[in-house]
Amino acid sequence: MNLNINLRRSVYLMLFIALGTLNSCDDEVNGNVLVASSVDAAFTLVPVTGVTNTYLATAQPNGVISSRWDTGDGAYPGKMNETIVLPDAGTYTITHTAIGAGGAMGTANTQVVVATSDPVKGNLVKGGSFATATDQANWKKVIYTAPGDWTYSSKGATISGSGGHAGIYQAIDVVKDKEYSIDMVVSGGASADMWFEVYAGKKDPATVSGDYSDGGKVMGLNTWDGCGNSVVSGKLSAIGCTKNERVGMISNVVKFDITGKIYLMIRCGGKIAAGGITIKSVELRGK
Repeated sequence: MNLNINLRRSVYLMLFIALGTLNSCDDEVNGNVLVASSVDAAFTLVPVTGVTNTYLATAQPNGVISSRWDTGDGAYPGKMNETIVLPDAGTYTITHTAIGAGGAMGTANTQVVVATSDPVKGNLVKGGSFATATDQANWKKVIYTAPGDWTYSSKGATISGSGGHAGIYQAIDVVKDKEYSIDMVVSGGASADMWFEVYAGKKDPATVSGDYSDGGKVMGLNTWDGCGNSVVSGKLSAIGCTKNERVGMISNVVKFDITGKIYLMIRCGGKIAAGGITIKSVELRGK
């Protein structure tokens, strides 16, 4: 009988020591093995041969589940082998955010200098950053319903005034049957019952009675369609949900049946988020 009791005591003691050893080991490692301790966001950036102002960014793949890229206009989801087009001359900081297991993130960046603007894909919009008085002077304003209004600053152009409706526009010269792309960076809070619409029409908005709709909507945000009712941040081409009425699908590509002047019109109304919706880096480029 005593032998059995002593044997059981020995077994219990061995189990206690083993469990204590396991617990001490756990204290020295990441308790959640599903979360990466670090993610390597390193990447290379090389020019694409034969293509103007175009670069291939290649991220190292180990431990990376997904990638986000930022060329200065805000981060967007991309591939680990991402083609980056920089049509305008300037110095750019390219940032890669690598996302690993459990949402762990790492970042890396590099600079690239673009010496000359692409003569085909150069931006036709003037003052699309709204940063200076000279930039701002390129835009005209239409107030449809108070208190909607646009204001300008170094951060961009901001539409505010919940319950109001206002637009800004400028004239741009285009070539018949040539394809162009339109885009901009949009940011703001969550709105309700709000529309944000972009048009490229032949009629001067100053001569149009009522809401501007010439040429049909090209792109935008619309809370009824499911975008704009949460925090907004990124390029409109990536976060918008408004269909291009010219082609019946989401697309920021347009072409025109004239060579001459068209009007890029951006208008917004409804229950706009507190603090407004801000745009910058507005562009219309040849493809």
